[in-house]
Amino acid sequence: MNEPTGHWTARRGVGRYPPSPPMPSALRFAAALSKRAEVESAAGELADKIRSQLGTGPVDLACLFLSPHHREHAETLTSAVHQLLSPTVLIGCSGEGVIAGSEEVEALPGIALWAASLPGVRLDPIRFSFSLTHDQFQMHERPEPVEAPSALLLLADPLSMPIQEALALLAEQYPETMAFGGLAGGGSERGENRLILQGRVFSDGLIGVRLAGPVAVRPVVSQGCKLVGERFVVTSAQHNCIYELGGKPALDRLRDLLDSLSDKERDQARHALHIGLAIDEYRDRFERGDFLIRHVIGVDQATGAVVIGETVREGQTVQFQLRDAPSGSKDLRALLDADRARRRRKPLGALLFSCCGRGQGFFGSPHHDARTIEERLGSIPVAGFFAQGEIGPVGRRNVLHNYSACVAIFAEPEGQANGEASVTVP
Repeated sequence: MNEPTGHWTARRGVGRYPPSPPMPSALRFAAALSKRAEVESAAGELADKIRSQLGTGPVDLACLFLSPHHREHAETLTSAVHQLLSPTVLIGCSGEGVIAGSEEVEALPGIALWAASLPGVRLDPIRFSFSLTHDQFQMHERPEPVEAPSALLLLADPLSMPIQEALALLAEQYPETMAFGGLAGGGSERGENRLILQGRVFSDGLIGVRLAGPVAVRPVVSQGCKLVGERFVVTSAQHNCIYELGGKPALDRLRDLLDSLSDKERDQARHALHIGLAIDEYRDRFERGDFLIRHVIGVDQATGAVVIGETVREGQTVQFQLRDAPSGSKDLRALLDADRARRRRKPLGALLFSCCGRGQGFFGSPHHDARTIEERLGSIPVAGFFAQGEIGPVGRRNVLHNYSACVAIFAEPEGQANGEASVTVP
């Protein structure tokens, strides 16, 4: 298939939510899972399940996620999905595992397919790569800027794409755009991961689609940490090294924190200590969700510095954090409940990008994130994959996360009853 150009316009015109106006939704979603090892029969099974949910209407957007077992047959699978469903835009990738409905498939063959009918929604494909030789991005598919808010679904290869720089580039070109997505997985060396855009399969770069028009896309980003110790202002720092917190060596502050923790928390801190950088430094009160969480990489005994996985500047407000399964579970439930409490339009579908460090190995039982979404949002079509990093907004900034669950919730626009129609950006 020729490489896509331009944009496509979509064809054809357990949680409890307040009742919506008595009108049928124009938006329709579907999700399917196949555990078959043979890709062509798996594609047929997926297509049958999608059609049983969407009927004979058009498939405007399809998202295809495959486990490492199907990586070498991605072209065959992509071609079969195109032939059976004729999606206007198809994106996808390989992952460490796949998610569909209330199931999370880890370490076993699995293919997840999510599809949507989005009348009136403009869909613009995106693809670019990064040249190590020239140290620059190469834009192959780039949507024109639009004035209205929009949403990006992004999938990238972590071994060939500097994702932080890519997000910064996208923020410059599309400042009113909210991004969701994840980093492909399943491969340990460059060229082994797979990215899907339309009828083509790539082994490097970044692909995605921009959505603009009458659909609400709401973010839930669960970073899954609990606050510990005091909050400090960074008084000396350079690059990703914090030298002083509140006028005292950062290492001394860290030692004071460890002394104040319980034995259990101190043991957790040895392998799950993080630090949160306040999103809004002028708040009077800081709670879960008010910080961008980054890993504490180590300490420098000679300088008393604490080294973290993010560039930090003097004047920033920070607080140490601990990541554990109970905190992760509580955080996701609280955020989903908060979305329900402040929205009038109930969810119709969702995409889930969950860290490969979560799952059964982290929570001790399977299907945690998928079943939490079902428990809190109801039995809506959900699909996604276990990623090597998750993309989601924190405040008004699109960032790369680790150990998180990033959810894109799709619903009718909040203002549709009044004639308003645009992607919802918080």
